[in-house]
Amino acid sequence: MASEAKATRGVCLVVGVGDGLGSALAKAFAADGYEVCMTRRARNLDSLKQVEAEIRAGGGVAHAYGVDARLEEEMVALFETVERDVGPLEVVVFNIGANVRFGIRETTARVFTKVWEMACFAGFLAGREAAKAMVPRGRGTILFTGATASVRGRDGFAAFASAKHGLRAVAQSMSRELGPLGIHVAHVVIDGAVDGVFIRSNRDNVDDLLADDAILRPEDIAQSFVALTKQPRSAWTHELDVRPWKESW
Repeated sequence: MASEAKATRGVCLVVGVGDGLGSALAKAFAADGYEVCMTRRARNLDSLKQVEAEIRAGGGVAHAYGVDARLEEEMVALFETVERDVGPLEVVVFNIGANVRFGIRETTARVFTKVWEMACFAGFLAGREAAKAMVPRGRGTILFTGATASVRGRDGFAAFASAKHGLRAVAQSMSRELGPLGIHVAHVVIDGAVDGVFIRSNRDNVDDLLADDAILRPEDIAQSFVALTKQPRSAWTHELDVRPWKESW
């Protein structure tokens, strides 16, 4: 098939594909010639299938998987399935957010634990399994989606910031360990509001902000992720931050 001939760069796995940045990442890597595998919770598989269909309609190659990234057995099985049935992984992107806001007095142990499982522990699982697949081949790129909360906490975000700080530490440790083995590990700090369902449900001026380039566009962020995979190893970036030109920081 002509669509399959386009997938010349190998296989890219995006863990955490929703309606915003995740789907933009999947589409960007597909457009760049990767055969894209995507995950989302099984209960949301129908919406992920829509992204799969959009990529295929555009001439790309995509596969959707219903996976709970917090469960070790499901993540191990996912990587085994992709490597066996699709092909060798060249790029793995971890893109689960878990952005919630609770005052410290209202943050329950369940909330704190769940946020950590989603935004940090699941990232560890994805990174570990990616490393197991890539190190024997001596090549590959592992990318983690960070946030402003990765580098500073603020009121109401103790759970989210601690998880994102933890994910950043995992990425940094992996980069130092795996870089000398030929694996490029990078952490991308998304510093600012990102256009999507969440931000549109909380603001009524999103279109005005987009017109002024004062808010992050998912498709523009995705291009930064793709660019990281093309860096020569003599000048690898470990941490990249992206923000709108008007964002204060």
